[in-house]
Amino acid sequence: MVGLKPPEVPPPTAVKFLSAGTAACIADLCTFPLDTAKVRLQIQGEVRHPRAPNAVEYRGVWGTLSTMVRTEGPRSLYRGLAAGLQRQMSFASIRIGLYDSVKQLYTPKGAESSGLGTRLLAGCTTGAVAVACAQPTDVVKVRFQASAARPHAALRYSGTWDAYRTIAREEGIRGLWRDNIPCHFVAAFGAGFCATVVASPVDVVKTRYMNAGPGQYRNVLSCLLALLRQDGLPGLYKGFLPSFLRLGCWNVVMFICYEQLQRALLLARPAPA
Repeated sequence: MVGLKPPEVPPPTAVKFLSAGTAACIADLCTFPLDTAKVRLQIQGEVRHPRAPNAVEYRGVWGTLSTMVRTEGPRSLYRGLAAGLQRQMSFASIRIGLYDSVKQLYTPKGAESSGLGTRLLAGCTTGAVAVACAQPTDVVKVRFQASAARPHAALRYSGTWDAYRTIAREEGIRGLWRDNIPCHFVAAFGAGFCATVVASPVDVVKTRYMNAGPGQYRNVLSCLLALLRQDGLPGLYKGFLPSFLRLGCWNVVMFICYEQLQRALLLARPAPA
C-alpha cells in the first residue's frame, strides 16, 4: 500500500458496501416517480382492482404521472419511498459490494484474470443473496406504490413497518418473499432496451403477484394466465416505457455516484504509515 495514491488503493469491502448502497439510494430518489408510474400501468385493469372498469385511467408515462399528481397530490409519486430506499441499501450493497470478493473466491489460484464464466457465476451468487435479503422491502414498496389504485383508494397499511408486520401476520413470512427471483436474474444479464424487452413480462407478473391479496392467485403461473386471459400478450408489456426510462436513468446516476462516493471515502481514509 505504501507509495500508492489514495484513489489507487483497492477499496475495502466496507467502502464498497457504503458507496454502493448510498449511490443506489440517490439513483432511486431521482427515478422513483418513473418506477411508481410503471407499477400503476402494470396493475391497470387488474380484475380485482378496477378503479374504472370500462375506462383506461392511465395513458403513457407523463399521463400517468400527471394524473397521479392531479388526483392524489405530488407526494403520491414517492409513496413507498422508504421501502424503496431500504431495498436499495440492502440489495445494491450486497450485489455490488460483495461482487469482487465473490469473484476472487471463484477465480482459480494462479489465474491472472477472471473469465466470463467466473464473472457470471459471481454475479448470480451476489444477485441471489441480495434478492433473498431485499425481497421483503420490494414487496412492501410495490404494495405502497399500487395502494391508491385500489378500490376507494383504501390504503392497506399505515406505514412501512406496519406493512411488514401486517403482511407477516396475515400472509405468513412467505408473504414477504413472494417469488420474483427470475426477474432479477433476467434483468441482471441485460442492459437498456434489451433488458427491458426481456425482463418486462416477468416484471409485470411480479408486480401483480406482489400486489395481490391473500388467495387472489394460487401461484405465479396462475397470475400469468389471468393476465393473458384479460389483456393478451400486450398486457405483458404494460409500463414498458417508464421501466425503460428508469433503468437507463438509474444506471447512469447509480454508477456515477458509486465511483465518486468510493473515491471520496478512499480520500477520507487516514494515510498509511
